[in-house]
Amino acid sequence: MSSYSPYHIFDRNNWKTLRNHTPLRLTESELEELKGVNENISIKEVEDVYLPLTRLINLQVQASQQLHKATFSFLDQPPKKVPYIIGIAGSVAVGKSTIARLLQTLLSRWANHPHVELITTDGFLYNNAILEEKGLMNRKGFPESYDTEKMIDFISDIKAGKMKTEAPIYSHLEYDILPEEKQVISNPDILIVEGINVLQVNKNDTIFMSDFFDFSLYIDANEKDIEQWYIERFCTLQQTAFKNPASYFHRYTSLSKESAIKRAMQFWSEINAINLHENILPTRGRANVILQKGADHSVEHVYLRKL
Repeated sequence: MSSYSPYHIFDRNNWKTLRNHTPLRLTESELEELKGVNENISIKEVEDVYLPLTRLINLQVQASQQLHKATFSFLDQPPKKVPYIIGIAGSVAVGKSTIARLLQTLLSRWANHPHVELITTDGFLYNNAILEEKGLMNRKGFPESYDTEKMIDFISDIKAGKMKTEAPIYSHLEYDILPEEKQVISNPDILIVEGINVLQVNKNDTIFMSDFFDFSLYIDANEKDIEQWYIERFCTLQQTAFKNPASYFHRYTSLSKESAIKRAMQFWSEINAINLHENILPTRGRANVILQKGADHSVEHVYLRKL
């Protein structure tokens, strides 16, 4: 049986040497602002893992920019900025949002791509009224709960260099799309697209969101660790954000700690674990880079797809 792997595999000590003197342009206070609920990430983690990663991305952005210039020259057309698009995938509660915000901040401090924007695919969920009508409220986050056509239209406009593109905004407080609000993306150098579904494919479609990506990440961890992080996050939110009367989950604030843990475990086993196995985990092998986390949230191994 062949032992071939499509990835170069690095442990943390080997990966951190690839930083190659990339400067740290991030303070402790800035890092604190980027962290999500119950997520532990240190400046040392940034230096060891994310500075080498941003160096790799920077080199690939430069190469992409040169390739586009050469193509426009061949076509005898004036050069046009084509945004470099990065997709970040992985399970609920695995830390995608923190990593997306961190990469946005780090990448924006490179001279050749200072304009870095970030969106999440949550904004392309159908609104709750439609999900209720379709009987999909308990399937939120599954492929059928997204307006895939709207996502493809959005990402194709970005890749075409449209000067201003609007994306819907999702409120985790209200657990719904905000109909009167839009996020305006203004022809960035780099666009980061974060979401559990960004690497998914559907055999009934001919175009996928990932077709527009120049680079993709999958954030990976042991399922038991992710489940524990999900439960811890739920319990923290129950004592903080859920206490806001406007929160969709306000009803859970009266639960005892034991009951809150049981409810979180139920949500995990009946919804999130199923989505992970059926739709998210199968996309892991499509990523350019896999960041494999340990139980303390720190990245232990990096898998870099071979050319």
